[in-house]
Amino acid sequence: MYYKETWEYQEELFKGIVDLKIQNRREETTIATPNYFLFVEHPHVYTLGKSGDLSNLLLSEKQLESKGATFYKINRGGDITYHGPGQIVGYPILDLENFFSDIHKYLRFLEEAIILTLQEYGLECGRSDGETGVWLGAGTPFARKICALGVRASRWVTMHGFALNVNADLGYFDNIIPCGIRGKAVTSLHVELGVDRVDETEVKAKILKHFSDLFEAKFLI
Repeated sequence: MYYKETWEYQEELFKGIVDLKIQNRREETTIATPNYFLFVEHPHVYTLGKSGDLSNLLLSEKQLESKGATFYKINRGGDITYHGPGQIVGYPILDLENFFSDIHKYLRFLEEAIILTLQEYGLECGRSDGETGVWLGAGTPFARKICALGVRASRWVTMHGFALNVNADLGYFDNIIPCGIRGKAVTSLHVELGVDRVDETEVKAKILKHFSDLFEAKFLI
């Protein structure tokens, strides 16, 4: 799904939740706010977070076009990242007040859902101090990032989310300094498992199960 279309759809869902919360407070009502979970796969696209450094994009606009890629400055946290075929992108659009009011806990839950999923494939992975996301070999010279996170939150409503490399073409990451972090590699699940392709439908089901368990709620896709 094209990035701009997905971004606009996220904004629509996000605004609907925020507007309902404002209405509830203004009218002293208790209408339940919905929660959404979107799985998408984007065509080749680079996105830069609101505090990101444009110099971490190593291509000109013409070079981007020649590679069939697009570029957007967007309203999430974090720096620059790549999305494309073979990558599972998850956008939870939640009213965190339905669960807890702690954005740091939310980020750790996103990471934990991915960590638990990758552990089912026999991978040892975890967090890297001071660096959001999920890593293999964290704290070693062989550290490599397999999942990037970047979110936006307002009035405890979230949008944007995570990007897990499952069957990704890692060559596209050579065109950026991923997440603005120099000197560390990026990897993909199929590379770590030494296989040609991983079943993405299976991976999505595992992520959703762990996400639902962590939030003690049922999420459908």
